[in-house]
Amino acid sequence: MTIRFEDPNRPNSYIGRTVPRPNAARLAAGQGRYVDDITLPRMVHVAFVRSPHAHARITGIDAAEAMAAKGVIRVFTGPELAKVCTPWEGKLDHLTGMKAPPQHALAVDRVRWVGEPVVAVVARTRALAEEAADLVMVEYEELPAVTDMMSALDPDTPVIHEGYDDNLCFRKTNEAGAVDETFANAHKVVEGWFKTGRHTGVTLEPRVILADWKAGEGELTAHVSNQAPHMLQVLLAKHMDLPESRVRVVCGDVGGSFGVKVHVYADEVATAAISKVLGRPVKFTADRLESFVSDIHARDHEATGRIAMDADGKILGFDVDDWTGIGPYSIYPRTSAVEGLQVTNLIGGPYAFDHYRVRSSTVFQNKGICAQYRAVGHPVAVAITEGLVDKAAHAMGIDPIEFRRRNVIRDDAYPVSTAAGLKLEGLSHERSLDALVEAMDYDALRAEQAELREKGIHRGIGIASFIELTNPSPFMYGIGGARISAQDGCTVRMDPDGSVVALTGVTEQGQGTEAIMAQIVAEGVGIRPDMVRVVTGDTRVTPFGGGTWASRGAGIGGEAALRAGRALRDQVLEVAAAMLQAKAETLDIRDGVVVDAGTGEERLPLSEVGRIVYFRGDTLPPELPRELMQTRHYITSNYPYAFTNGVQASYVEVDVETGFVKLLKHWCVEDCGRIINPQLVDEQIRGGIVQGIGGALFEEVCYDADGQLLNGSMADYLVPMSAEMPDMIIRHVETPTEEGQLGAKGAGEAGTAGAPAAIMNAINDAIRPLGGEVTAMPFTPERILRALGAFED
Repeated sequence: MTIRFEDPNRPNSYIGRTVPRPNAARLAAGQGRYVDDITLPRMVHVAFVRSPHAHARITGIDAAEAMAAKGVIRVFTGPELAKVCTPWEGKLDHLTGMKAPPQHALAVDRVRWVGEPVVAVVARTRALAEEAADLVMVEYEELPAVTDMMSALDPDTPVIHEGYDDNLCFRKTNEAGAVDETFANAHKVVEGWFKTGRHTGVTLEPRVILADWKAGEGELTAHVSNQAPHMLQVLLAKHMDLPESRVRVVCGDVGGSFGVKVHVYADEVATAAISKVLGRPVKFTADRLESFVSDIHARDHEATGRIAMDADGKILGFDVDDWTGIGPYSIYPRTSAVEGLQVTNLIGGPYAFDHYRVRSSTVFQNKGICAQYRAVGHPVAVAITEGLVDKAAHAMGIDPIEFRRRNVIRDDAYPVSTAAGLKLEGLSHERSLDALVEAMDYDALRAEQAELREKGIHRGIGIASFIELTNPSPFMYGIGGARISAQDGCTVRMDPDGSVVALTGVTEQGQGTEAIMAQIVAEGVGIRPDMVRVVTGDTRVTPFGGGTWASRGAGIGGEAALRAGRALRDQVLEVAAAMLQAKAETLDIRDGVVVDAGTGEERLPLSEVGRIVYFRGDTLPPELPRELMQTRHYITSNYPYAFTNGVQASYVEVDVETGFVKLLKHWCVEDCGRIINPQLVDEQIRGGIVQGIGGALFEEVCYDADGQLLNGSMADYLVPMSAEMPDMIIRHVETPTEEGQLGAKGAGEAGTAGAPAAIMNAINDAIRPLGGEVTAMPFTPERILRALGAFED
């Protein structure tokens, strides 16, 4: 029998409350310990010589002058490291026909993007390593670069990888119903073209690794700014031919990630391999300029799509052709094909219809590697879907809110399977729309918009409904053979004084993992959150788990923590019952005290239970435990994923003379299941919206036709700042998942998923009366002015 989450109003409940972050005071006081803060005896530094060409053959390397430079320990080339570190392929077995060329820690014979590491220079300081790296002479034979994704498969386009017939990485078509017949006979068909600019994560802390090989112990310890320590442990062991038990990965304080730090990077693997060769600690820290060419990019998509409706404005089907460029390699171990695959599954997500065809083509190109980044594929799919939905509503003469009301999946229809094949347990599109309209005061806002338009002020309202994939099961990666765990574990131990230590496989990168785990464990055991010490990110001590990605922390890691906490509570009460000569079921634990379950009368402090168990076990019956500790693991089983849903709205003002967009207000209604900590959920949503705003208005990694990065610095790559932020109004609907006891889904990526589409629709709502439309992100002033006819192409 499954125990469900209990009444949150009962005594000692901490679920649903705003509880401060346990690590906030330490970090605010400047006492964080990030990887670059760590200095070990005999530590040296590595700097990388990176390719200045997008595509070239390496014809010679002369490192003599670098080797003679001050402080240099050694110089490594690709062939040298290939002897101690095997290459890898970013491929999933169940993606039939996918191609994934092997990637080495350092380029061996060819370079395939500007920034690919070619030579590693090791010196006593980072500055000395960088100075010596400038002395390495690499000779190249330049080759034609493939940069345009839409022509990457043309017969006359050069093939990037030897042995392949073309530059196709993966192609998937998801089809259901009678698409061609439906579109041929539909009352109205609306078409659109959409482009999402390639962009990257700009984390406060760049990527950094400190690898320490101890030959005497035959063990590698890697301190890494990373999201998934157990994944990295397994893969470092595999490619360096080590037992997994001899690789320890420690992810302490991590200064932001957003998916950037959940992948295997060539320069990080090279650093670990160099440490093994040299037998001493080696540190690599990417500087900000290096990050732009070495960190993963994302969202490089171009799509055409169409939507069919009947005479009543009911959606009949979607038909979309999406292309994405991923750079020269598929990221390891998650693969770069997943983003396009997500698009094939998520188009049309909130709506009820029967006819569906989405094709995604993932192609290689000579640009930086694209991979999973916050809300993988969601912003692309939502922008295409909601862009078509808004165009359809306008073409039918139906208000955008009303059009969505007619077409969303009804709240009482669940569980359902969509035309795309997704199994949805329970969502709340109708309730979410109701909450949004109320929060916006929608009718009054429309009246204000019309009044201001008469005065020449062009404001727009944009709506975007969405679904979000969270709590992934092994059907995300494990089914394809990737050694990425979909489960997570938690060990909860009570110490003699009654305080509790919780060790979790979920990691902390600033999203509040420590806070929610403390709340959940406190809930399960019956103590205050301040009595819980949470430990994360160390493969030597924490239970095996997947780490933090796909908004899985609360729904999977939190579920394991709740079960472990409840198991410890039962164990404590079993001992306390023996001490009190009572029955365990008549007792409870509240605020760290064993009490009578019926009356709440205090019977025994936990410190006394701890004293007896650990120091006077001789007084207990022999069958009772002599240590108060429980471990539980959790993995989803009934549904491949837990889907959340929501709806966002944006209110903008467009200056039609300059093309500038002013964000006035933004609303988000989100249903993430059971809310653990309202403040943390709101922070996640607001942070996600900010990243969505970045993609919509500011962020774009730009290359020229030769594959040269044009804006690889903070002076040229724009990110949203506080001055650009609108007021954000957040509301919630709760539809707990029945999959586990906690009922939590994910909340980390919803803001990013919906914000770009809402902003796009708001801009178009403002400029459509002037004959303008923009569908290529970011929506820069130039693109808006071109849409308004201010320039001639």
